[in-house]
Amino acid sequence: MPDFSLEDACRTASADPVVVCGVDEAGRGPLAGPVVAGAAVLDPARLPDALRDGLDDSKKLSAKKRERLFALLTDPATPGVQWGLGEASVAEIDSLNILRATHLAMQRAVEALSVRPTVALIDGNQMPRSFPCPVQAVIKGDGLSLSIAAASVVAKVHRDRLMLGLHAAFPVYNWAKNMGYGTAEHREAMRIHGLSPHHRLSFGGQRELF
Repeated sequence: MPDFSLEDACRTASADPVVVCGVDEAGRGPLAGPVVAGAAVLDPARLPDALRDGLDDSKKLSAKKRERLFALLTDPATPGVQWGLGEASVAEIDSLNILRATHLAMQRAVEALSVRPTVALIDGNQMPRSFPCPVQAVIKGDGLSLSIAAASVVAKVHRDRLMLGLHAAFPVYNWAKNMGYGTAEHREAMRIHGLSPHHRLSFGGQRELF
């Protein structure tokens, strides 16, 4: 389970006060929809046990548990939590490429925080070219750091809700189930009905296919 070991290491490495934020993305791999990033700053002294004990990599949690944790994380009454969200659109993904668009969404999430972080722990092995603060890349960080795990949950739940909204307008692709990922059902719907404005033309041979 994730804990505050990485955050504590950042704090003890500096004589000055350090604000550590965790950053993670949701939706890097789908064929449709935006990429979303979450950022979270957690105060270990004030964080409720329900979050300390419940947070984990969002992919390991059930949808119901993610929703409960999201409600806690984003509730202004919950002590010890600051959070932010950022998105990069399909147009930005196609023009920049998915990696740069993901980093742009991460930058926007950090900038949306109500506090300015001293350092960001980012899930993955690649660091953005530019960022509002120094960055430390953490492979599989959403299973190691509570801050990254919180960011993971915020990003995942927000993006799932976005895809449910898009599903209402384009039900033929069944995004309510596949969330834009390239399942066999989704690809078959694309073949039959063509592309929507929310499909990433730069992904999966879609530009060449259609």
